[in-house]
Amino acid sequence: MSDENRLIIISGLSGSGKSVALHVLEDLGYYCIDNMPAALLPSLIDEVTKPGENSANRIAVGLDARNRQDDIVALPAQILALQKSGVRTDLLFLQANDDELLKRYGETRRRHPLAKAGIELRAAIERERGLLAPVINVADLVIDTSRKSVYELADVIRERVDRRLAGSLSILLQSFGYKHGIPTDADFVFDLRCLPNPYWQAELRSLNGLDAPVAEFLDSEETFVRMYRDILAFLQMWIPEYDKTNRGYLTVALGCTGGQHRSVHMTEKLARALTEIHTPVHTRHNELAGRSVSTN
Repeated sequence: MSDENRLIIISGLSGSGKSVALHVLEDLGYYCIDNMPAALLPSLIDEVTKPGENSANRIAVGLDARNRQDDIVALPAQILALQKSGVRTDLLFLQANDDELLKRYGETRRRHPLAKAGIELRAAIERERGLLAPVINVADLVIDTSRKSVYELADVIRERVDRRLAGSLSILLQSFGYKHGIPTDADFVFDLRCLPNPYWQAELRSLNGLDAPVAEFLDSEETFVRMYRDILAFLQMWIPEYDKTNRGYLTVALGCTGGQHRSVHMTEKLARALTEIHTPVHTRHNELAGRSVSTN
């Protein structure tokens, strides 16, 4: 098979945005199938990549908990076999917190695929989490959509997934506010709340870490500079090690109290420095308006 053959597997919790992700990939030219039986993946690849008028080399499939449990458990080995045969494979896992999933089901009035007579919705969600545990454990990228709009999720799929070059490590640095919760899809989390807070400067309170006065204030603080250097040194040391393992994605979260000042400037400052040794480096500011993924 050609090295250009690419398979993106979208799995995760019902209501977390799998259909949105597949629709985005379909618009990008992928051959998409939802609710695919995992056991049929090799046959699908063989069939749709056959030379001919309707041949496709970019394929996306949706896999959910309605698969047989034995097939879900066998999925990691299947993916490994596909990769060895020359198919570039990414496994994405989408999730959201229970309250958000309950809210979405309440708004759409749809029935959860695992909800049966006598089983409440929350219990069905919990059961689905358990069934899909083997998948999330081997996912290349976990995406928490609890606080993402469909447009923000679409940006992630386009920028981080579709545009990732073969063999490259896609790094995302994201700022967040602890009062809104820690991102559950982060590989590393750094707490910046011990640093001087521009919020307590009246002239800086209404600004954010993208504004020059806030950046100047923080860069003049010795503790901020010291933490910046420590985090940068840590990432410069360990990013090459992740690269060696052929890992596709690395997500780093930087948090302050409100996610407006310290974490935003730290994210931007680190991203600029890391682009000197690595590409691509994406940034996202969870608590700012227009917080879509951008590339440095």
